[in-house]
Amino acid sequence: MSTPRFKRILLKLSGEVLMGEGGLAIDPAVTGRVAEEIAAVRAMGHELCVVVGGGNIFRGISGAARGMDRATGDYMGMLATVMNALAVQNALEQIGVDTRVQSAIPMASVCEPFIRRRAERHLEKGRVVIFAAGVGSPYFTTDTGAALRAAEMKCDALFKGTSVDGVYDADPKQVPTAKRYETVSYDRVLADNLKVMDASAVALCRDNHIPIVVFNIRGEGNLAAVLQGEGTSTIVTDQESQ
Repeated sequence: MSTPRFKRILLKLSGEVLMGEGGLAIDPAVTGRVAEEIAAVRAMGHELCVVVGGGNIFRGISGAARGMDRATGDYMGMLATVMNALAVQNALEQIGVDTRVQSAIPMASVCEPFIRRRAERHLEKGRVVIFAAGVGSPYFTTDTGAALRAAEMKCDALFKGTSVDGVYDADPKQVPTAKRYETVSYDRVLADNLKVMDASAVALCRDNHIPIVVFNIRGEGNLAAVLQGEGTSTIVTDQESQ
C-alpha cells in the first residue's frame, strides 16, 4: 500500500492502550513502549499531537449506564484523560522528548490550558503536544476531540491506534473471513457503521479532508512503518479502492 508521507499528524490512542496484562490502569512498561513509538516518529521529522482516551480509568457513558448523571460522568472521564496525558508526558520526557500537555479544562497547576496558537508554536519547536480533557464539554467523545484538534492544528492526518490492523467489513475477532479495506470512504464508514470512530469525528474529518489512518499500535514499530508506507493499515479518505 502506498501511504503519503504526512508531516504533521495527530495520534489518537484509547486509554486501554496504556493498560498492562495484570489489569493495572496505567502500566509504566506499556506506557514506556508507546512513548518509544512516538519518539521514533518524532526523530523521523514528523510533528506530533497526541490525544489519549480515559477508558482505562473511567468512562462517562458506562457511569451514566449505572445511574450516574451523564454530564458528571463525562467530566470524570475528562479528568481521567488528564491523568493519562500526564503519564504519557512523563514517559516521553524520561527518554528525552520535550512535551507539553494542554487541557480543555483549565488546571494551571499541572498543565497548560488549550491555546491553539501556543500549541502550534510548540509543534514548530519540535515538542510533542498532548491534548487532554476532550473538548471540555460533556456529551462529546475523545474521538470527536481528536478530530477537532486535528482540524484546528491543520494536521495532515489523524492516526487511530487500535488493537487491529485496519478497518474490516466485520469484526475480525469474531468473523475469520472478514475483509480488510486498504482504503475506504468516509461515507461508507458512516453508512455501514464500521466503528472506526464515532460518527461526529468521522464527519468532522470528512468535512475538513483529514484522512484517518487506522493501524495496530500494539505492534512494535508499527507507527513508524505505517508512516513510511511499509506497515498494514486502512486509510479512510474521500475515495476508496475498488
